[in-house]
Amino acid sequence: MEQAVLTQFKDLGAIMVLAISALGSGAGAGVAGMAAIGAWKKNFVQNKNASFLLVALTAAPLTQTIYGFIVMNNMLSLTMKGQYMWGVGAFAGAAIGLSAYWQGKCAAVACDAMGETNKGFGNYLVVLGMTETVALLVMVFTIVFLRRMAGA
Repeated sequence: MEQAVLTQFKDLGAIMVLAISALGSGAGAGVAGMAAIGAWKKNFVQNKNASFLLVALTAAPLTQTIYGFIVMNNMLSLTMKGQYMWGVGAFAGAAIGLSAYWQGKCAAVACDAMGETNKGFGNYLVVLGMTETVALLVMVFTIVFLRRMAGA
């Protein structure tokens, strides 16, 4: 591939990690949000109090976008040196994004359970924290890899 063509895509890996992480966050929050709305509807129909804590469960997948942003910022210095790292961006973004998506699915089930029982919020957060840990580990290990690639 010509250097001019490669240069046009120099930031592709960096933006992929952010974009794919954000796609997972959006999908996860969307799935959880739909479950929260359904749980609130059931509560309203039954004239029961609807817990606002479901918002916290719904918002849990959004942090993975921040992790993608942190990795992206760490990749940019290598991009400026001519190391484009497309694979790093794609695979780290996919791992972080999938963590967000599955966390959203867990949050959806938690919203349903919380809506029915109004109990177990702490337990649900623990499960969401476990799925979040995958994204945190990917972020940390990717940053370690990037620093080794930079020679730091």
